[in-house]
Amino acid sequence: MTDPRTIRVAVNGYGVIGKRVADAVALQNDMTLAGVADVATDWRVAVARAKDYALYGATPEHTRAMTEAKLDPAGALDDLLNAADIVVDCTPKKVAAQNIARYRERKIRFILQGGEQHVVTGHSFTAENNYHSALGRESTRVVSCNTTSTVRTLSALKRAGLLKRARGTLLRRATDPWESHLGGIMNTLVPEPEIPSHQGPDAQTVDPELDVVTMAVKVPETIAHLHYWAVQLTRTASKDEVLDAFRTSTRIAFIHMSDGLVALNSVKELMSDLGRPNANLYEVALWADMLTVQGDEAFYAYMVDNQAIVIPETIDAIRALTEQEADGAASIRKTNAALGITGRLVPKSGRHVGPATVL
Repeated sequence: MTDPRTIRVAVNGYGVIGKRVADAVALQNDMTLAGVADVATDWRVAVARAKDYALYGATPEHTRAMTEAKLDPAGALDDLLNAADIVVDCTPKKVAAQNIARYRERKIRFILQGGEQHVVTGHSFTAENNYHSALGRESTRVVSCNTTSTVRTLSALKRAGLLKRARGTLLRRATDPWESHLGGIMNTLVPEPEIPSHQGPDAQTVDPELDVVTMAVKVPETIAHLHYWAVQLTRTASKDEVLDAFRTSTRIAFIHMSDGLVALNSVKELMSDLGRPNANLYEVALWADMLTVQGDEAFYAYMVDNQAIVIPETIDAIRALTEQEADGAASIRKTNAALGITGRLVPKSGRHVGPATVL
C-alpha cells in the first residue's frame, strides 16, 4: 500500500529532462511517479512503458494515437493531473506557460523549467539558495542548467564571504545529442548577440545581490557546456581558501587534469563507467588543479551537463512546494543519497580524494 505521506508526482513532457525527472522521482522513498504525459508515440515513450510508468497523452487525440500504437495509455493529461499532488512540466520552451491555466484551475502545484520566464511563477529555485522561500508555494521555476551552475558556484564563494563580483564566459553546446542530426552548428562559433547573456540576469532572479556578468558562445559540440570564470574576491585569499569554499556545496565535485579528466568527453565517459543512468553528471565538475588565485582574483573552469544538473534541484523543489520536508539541507541529503551524489567523482580507490560532503 502507498504511504499516504508519499508525494504523487506527475511529469508532463517525457523528453531530455522529463525522462530524467521521472527516473529520479522513482528513486525517492517519499515520492511516487503518478505517470508521464507526452505527445510522442515512438521509441521514447515506448521506453517509459517498458519501465512500467503509467503513460498519458497530452490531449485526448494523443491518447488515441498512443492506443493505436499499442502503448496502452492510462488516459489523457487531465486524468494524470487528477491522480497527482504536483506536476513537473518538462514540455518544450514556451509550451509550459500555456499549461499554467490548466494547473491553476485544478489547484495543483507545478514546477517549470528554466526555459520559461521568472515572471511566470514569481519564484526561481536552487536548493542550496532559497529552499525555504519555496515552502508551500503554488509554483516555482527551476533555473536553467547554466544558471544552476552559476548560482551554485558563486553562492559557495558568497557564503564564505569571498565573492565581490564575477565575470563568466560560457561555451554552450549547440544542441542535445539525440537531435544533433536536425540542426546544431558546424564549423563555426555563434556568439550570443547581447552582453550580458541571459544567464547572469537569470542568476539574479535567485539572488539579486550577485554582481555577475556572463558572455556566451554557442560551439559545435553536444556533450556539455564549459564555463570560464574570473571572480574578484572581497580580499586577498589563498587557493586553498577558495577550494574550501567550493567544498561547502555537495553538488560541486572537484576533478583533476592529472587524473586524466582533461576534457568534457573524458568526464562524460567517467560518468558512464561509474554506471550513472544516462551518464548523468548532476554535479558541477570543477577543475581543482586548474583553479588559480592571484591576490584578490580567482580564475577557474568547470563542466555543466545540461541534461542532468537540474534534476536534483527539481526533486528538492518537489519537496519544498509540497512541504514534504521543511529543512532544505535534509532534502538535499535525501536527494543526494538517492541519486548517488557524494561530492566525489573519481572512486575512493583512486589517488584523488574529492571534496567532503558538507551540509
